[in-house]
Amino acid sequence: MVSIICTLRHHSDEVSCCAFSPSVLATCSGDKTLRLYGTADFSELPFSPLSGHGYGVHCCCFSSCGRYLLSCSTDGSTVVWSPETGEVSAELRHPARSALRVCAMAPDSSLVLAGACDGTVALWDLPSRTLRRCSAVSEASVVACCFSPCGQMFVTGCTNGDLKLWDLMDIDLLHAEKDAHDLGVTCCCSASQFEVDCVMKLLHALTSQSAPVLSCAFSSDGELVASGSVDKSVAIYDANMGTLLYSLKQHDRYVTAVALSPTMPWIATGSMDRTVNVWRIGDGVSIAAAESRQTVCQGRKLPDHSRRLVAEWLEEDVQTWLCEEGLQELVSIFKANNIDGPELNQLSKETATELGIESVGLRRRLLRKIEALKAEQSGSEAPDEFLCPITRELMKDPVIAADGYSYERESIESWIRGKNKSSPMTNLPLQTLLLTPNRSLKMAIARWKSSQFDGSSF
Repeated sequence: MVSIICTLRHHSDEVSCCAFSPSVLATCSGDKTLRLYGTADFSELPFSPLSGHGYGVHCCCFSSCGRYLLSCSTDGSTVVWSPETGEVSAELRHPARSALRVCAMAPDSSLVLAGACDGTVALWDLPSRTLRRCSAVSEASVVACCFSPCGQMFVTGCTNGDLKLWDLMDIDLLHAEKDAHDLGVTCCCSASQFEVDCVMKLLHALTSQSAPVLSCAFSSDGELVASGSVDKSVAIYDANMGTLLYSLKQHDRYVTAVALSPTMPWIATGSMDRTVNVWRIGDGVSIAAAESRQTVCQGRKLPDHSRRLVAEWLEEDVQTWLCEEGLQELVSIFKANNIDGPELNQLSKETATELGIESVGLRRRLLRKIEALKAEQSGSEAPDEFLCPITRELMKDPVIAADGYSYERESIESWIRGKNKSSPMTNLPLQTLLLTPNRSLKMAIARWKSSQFDGSSF
């Protein structure tokens, strides 16, 4: 059956993608970062997180050899990383700076492909770091792409529901499936053993999930296919028979990412609940038992406080948080003074001094950690309408653009300065660049912040 190995809770925004190499699990998020974990014990690597993107990261994937890690973002860039050191090997920019939603690497690691919101795909030669082609493939946003196993063709999927097969050399259309999915394509992938001709035909329609599917992946041998859904479930199928093998229900929100290890019977699932679950397939443990047992990760029990607001923390939660943040020397002081979540919220420079924290550097580090904690929980727990669509961060100065959507002023101004004169949400041209302050939204955010943190300031 299937059992949970561990749950990873390091991202501060929704998880958008997961990817395995033989030795590393990579995850990416709307919090603009990638996080890397060693598959020996799923502990985070010393150089993680990777912070090279200006906006949320939509997709990540490894080259077949595991030497490269790709990521792409709303900032219009595809970054090539070394998964061994975390260093940037190359930064590939879309020529029109269009937001990128998906990326893929050719089987021989020579080419990088990325799909953009303006309906184009960009193709780069990786060894020379040069753009080979940028071609329009759809009138809608390209949100899915993958190479064929032979590396001579690639597939694109778009928000209008079309699925298309292209010749790699000249980017000629070989086959098109109009309205392959009536609500739009959200993902696509290829199994390594499939022989791709110039025609696509339907083998199986996998329909066990009750809501739209957001992610899918094959196992390295092509025997299994997994999918994540808006119904919060993960389905694992026999790819040859098209039959459901397992249904996993552990996430609290939409499952946005699935990945299968190329060497081990593991599957990673990421969600809008900001967690990544790593599962073991085939160890005989029932799904019900896996869901009910206590999950252990990196040698310690996962903290319950990570799902609650600071104002709800007990004294023990605060002490656990101090240890997690490298402030172990303060545990005895906080314990002696019975500092719980509400007290932590109110803690200031003056009260830190009153507690007897004599080191100026330690006091400042503590206060920085508290402010970062407040900002993280504020952005991650906030209603979606309070978050900027570009950065996915809580807005401080919301403005209304010509497309009718509200953005953080700094973010939309930066978007426009980057020669993006189209809407980040609709991809249609902005009729005017005038920005109108959204005072009612700003007041609503202020009221919400006060209610969350008992009136404490940021």
